[in-house]
Amino acid sequence: MKPLGLNEIREKYLKYFEGKDHLRLKSFPLVPINDNSLLLINSGMAPMKPYFTGDEIPPRKRVTTCQKCIRTPDIENVGKTARHGTFFEMLGNFSFGDYFKKEAIPWAWEFCTEVMEIPEDKIWVSIFLDDDETYNIWTQVVGVSKDKIVRLGKEDNFWEHGLGPCGPCSELYFDRGEEYGCDSPTCSVGCDCDRYVEFWNLVFTQFDKDEAGNYNSLAKPNIDTGMGLERLAVIMQGVENIFEVDTVGHILNYICKIAGVKYGENPDDDVSIRVITDHVRSVTFMIADGVMPGNEGRGYVLRRLLRRAIRHGKLLGIKDLFLFDVAKEAIRVSEGAYPELKEKQDFIKKLIKIEEERFKETIDQGLSLLNKEIDKVIETEESVFPGFGAFKLYDTYGFPYELTKEIVEERGLTIIAEDFEKEMQAQRERARQDRKNSDLAVWADDPFNELGSEAVDTFVGYNNLVTEGTILGLYVNGALVEAANEGDKVLILLDQTSFYSESGGQTGDQGTIQNGAGIIDVIDCKKGSLSRHIHSGIVKSGSFKVGETVIMEVDKKLRDAVQRNHTSTHLLQKALRMVLGDHVEQAGSFVSPDRLRFDFNHFQAMTREEKRQVEEIVNTAILEAYDVTIFETNIDKAKDFGATALFGEKYGEIVRVVKVGDFSTELCGGCHITNSAKIGSFKLLSESGVAAGVRRIEGATGFNALEVVEKMDDTLTDVANLMKTNPDQLLEKVSELAELNKQKERTINDLKQKFAGNMIMDIHQKMIVINGVQVTIAEVEQMPMEELRTIGDLLKDRMGSGVVLLGSVLDGKVNFIATATNDIVKRGFHAGKVIKEVATVAGGGGGGRPDMAQAGGKLPEKLTESLSKGETCIRGQLN
Repeated sequence: MKPLGLNEIREKYLKYFEGKDHLRLKSFPLVPINDNSLLLINSGMAPMKPYFTGDEIPPRKRVTTCQKCIRTPDIENVGKTARHGTFFEMLGNFSFGDYFKKEAIPWAWEFCTEVMEIPEDKIWVSIFLDDDETYNIWTQVVGVSKDKIVRLGKEDNFWEHGLGPCGPCSELYFDRGEEYGCDSPTCSVGCDCDRYVEFWNLVFTQFDKDEAGNYNSLAKPNIDTGMGLERLAVIMQGVENIFEVDTVGHILNYICKIAGVKYGENPDDDVSIRVITDHVRSVTFMIADGVMPGNEGRGYVLRRLLRRAIRHGKLLGIKDLFLFDVAKEAIRVSEGAYPELKEKQDFIKKLIKIEEERFKETIDQGLSLLNKEIDKVIETEESVFPGFGAFKLYDTYGFPYELTKEIVEERGLTIIAEDFEKEMQAQRERARQDRKNSDLAVWADDPFNELGSEAVDTFVGYNNLVTEGTILGLYVNGALVEAANEGDKVLILLDQTSFYSESGGQTGDQGTIQNGAGIIDVIDCKKGSLSRHIHSGIVKSGSFKVGETVIMEVDKKLRDAVQRNHTSTHLLQKALRMVLGDHVEQAGSFVSPDRLRFDFNHFQAMTREEKRQVEEIVNTAILEAYDVTIFETNIDKAKDFGATALFGEKYGEIVRVVKVGDFSTELCGGCHITNSAKIGSFKLLSESGVAAGVRRIEGATGFNALEVVEKMDDTLTDVANLMKTNPDQLLEKVSELAELNKQKERTINDLKQKFAGNMIMDIHQKMIVINGVQVTIAEVEQMPMEELRTIGDLLKDRMGSGVVLLGSVLDGKVNFIATATNDIVKRGFHAGKVIKEVATVAGGGGGGRPDMAQAGGKLPEKLTESLSKGETCIRGQLN
């Protein structure tokens, strides 16, 4: 066998099957497209499911791919063993009702023995127990020796996932030799030892399992094969495991260089090196495919992998940020096959660096608190770490539960996952209750469902703001009624409507419904079941009956304002992508007559210059007076036009495209102006963070933008008048005032220090000696806790060695601090135990470390008695 590199093996495989009339497809993104059943693509077959199920027509009946995959169920074992990894590449050849076993099996053998030149005597084959057809092809057509074929049961050699298409498998194994075996006389294919390595699985999808459990033959069976590229590279390169394969090994060696360690010398270091090596590959590919760090879903998977890698870097002694640098090496070894890595390398490294910086603060705080909590558990001789403690770390510091679990177990304790999950569930319930109490809950059930599925309407309001319709249903006081009268709050269903119902972030229309003398003021329109437009309003005059004809009119002024804002969000998204990068994707929006709000994926706050650039680009597009054209087409043509789709949104075969000149093209079902110039102007009001990796811009257009500018101008003028200067000289005046304020603060601090020095001298004179230790106990007048701690530290420094206990009454409450120098602590002194006793006398509580503790009390009249109790406690400890 030639020791082929991983990238060379990939190319040889894909070229081989291209020679067998297969279409080579690029790897699909790690984020599943139109598939909510998966967080991340975890097999070569996963993105092909629509072709196997018949939901989509494949580009060719024969396809071959090298698919990037991520699996995380065994994440805790990654690093602990040399077998496990989260990222891998899966080679595959697929037939969608074309060829079957008699082609797939010989081709697999030919590729292994002739292209890869694997010795025939090293390859073993497993088949399903009663799959004689496969057995005959292997033995009679290919010529594999019968004693090299092993029949295995359903668990090993039959692929099925619930109901539907399924079938037997045939797997290829490589015999690494007796030295890798377990010395068992029954050691063979299927043994758990390291001798026989399964590297290629041929799945013959030939049955359709029905609800009765019957396996019915498919008219057109399929072929689905999967071969782990890294596993094949291990075989071809004659190395021990996937971490020693050439491309992966480059990353591993780079980590060792940064950490100053050598792989193979220290088992604990090796675990950390493998964790970082694997995880940096995963996060690099995930970010390239648009995954952003978050607190749930695939974003949480990414953040968890990042944080696990960062922690293991800390265990290796790496103090500086490093993971973003390792990502550079991960990109270098794979960019030839995956050009998106190189295209997005700057963004990938920047995002990883930002996450490292954020987690560096989190991990230092979280580790400190976690280790203290673990120490407490160990001190009480317990063996279980409380689930509430893990939840508090997660909720307060964003410290991942999995990381807490890992560290707790390293310290010899266990943690009960159910206790943590119970706390998380309680938090979800609180959030659910909050949502339930919101106005949205009113629309959870469609009141017109009782009328049946035929009671639906038609929307004609894109171009017609005035139209005629028939009332299909009226809903008043929680019930369907035949008539609504003056003063009634009513929900109305019509057979057709001009009112746009709230959807896609655009608010519902307002306006009127009339029947001659009667008028209903429509204050909102929301979407119900079957895409019904449910109008909400108040009968201002007259009465309305089911079945009568009415005239509806949308408030044009409000609709125009909404349309200006909605079209502006399209311009805004394009501008953001131009300034910040192609990773920007819409994460949500809200468009009302007054304002627009646009949420987007981005990793950090925008700079002032970036915001100005975005605002200028949007306003330039407005002044270009682009025509806005709207048309319907099929989804494929829309993609050819370069239309931007909302990530994760399900679209039908026919989609609505909104095109603003040649500047912006998006899929959208909302209402828009006819020309960009009608927006007038755009003003960016604010930019802020709303979630991990998600930023929010708020803006105004048209007259609303003008109103914002006028208010800002008024405010500037009013402030200038207060400062007794002109608006153009305001910045200079404020700068002078700020500098004067700093000087006054410095003067105040100098006076405070002088006062504190005098106070310390007075308090120091009250020092006593207990068993050879200097002890200062004193009452201090009206001092907050922070200043009390400062006085304590200054006294301790002045004493050099000793104990300080101070108490002060402020705003009807008592503050206490106790502190001691390190030499006294080493003698067994514990400030936390003293302060607990002191606070109890004053009706309070508190605690802390052996060297520093603080507490509060509710009974100021007990201050003297509390300090006396403190002296008794101190004497007891020092004696």
